[in-house]
Amino acid sequence: MNRRNVILGIGAIAAVGFGLSTMIYRGRNNPTTGPAVESNTLVRPHSPVLGPANAPVTIVEFFDPACETCRAMYPVVKKIMSEHPEAVRLVIRYAPFHKGSDEAVRILESARKQGMYVKVMEAMLAAQPEWADHGQPQLEKAWAVAGAAGLNVDAARKGMMAADITAVLTQDMADIREANVRQTPTFFVNGKPLPSFGVRQLVELVQSEVAATKKR
Repeated sequence: MNRRNVILGIGAIAAVGFGLSTMIYRGRNNPTTGPAVESNTLVRPHSPVLGPANAPVTIVEFFDPACETCRAMYPVVKKIMSEHPEAVRLVIRYAPFHKGSDEAVRILESARKQGMYVKVMEAMLAAQPEWADHGQPQLEKAWAVAGAAGLNVDAARKGMMAADITAVLTQDMADIREANVRQTPTFFVNGKPLPSFGVRQLVELVQSEVAATKKR
């Protein structure tokens, strides 16, 4: 999502604090609202999963590697997961809305094949301002960042157009339409959309779902 008016007060992705993120997102427009979405539309067998595979609470994020807000929300989601290490997992769905984001997704999927997914994703997010110009993305810089993080770039370039990676993109784009996702990041928690976009809203919905699992 192109938000040049959003101020990311961070020098590195790991340095984003929870309170700062709250201030950044307090005024976001176009809230995520609507009915819950069927789980088979939100979670596919091919989807990257961070956290316990069988966690009772699932955060689904429709994610664009070039999205500034996705970049700044990532440490928030990590903090939520660290506070509920056995109860919460993150499922990543791709929403490559920005120019060049489809290639960035192919880099990430190539990294997943090499067992380097999180390391490469975090490196690309940290370096996002260097490569993710929305008018003219510098994808060679993204490749360089991924390589510095440990990706075998030669192998990744050879395999990036593989049918299985293309199928991931095709299915995710179809599910974007089915779930009526129009911007990134868009979050669902156990199939429920946020009442409006914000750190507090995401935290509270996760806490509510975690509490509900404890009562079962």
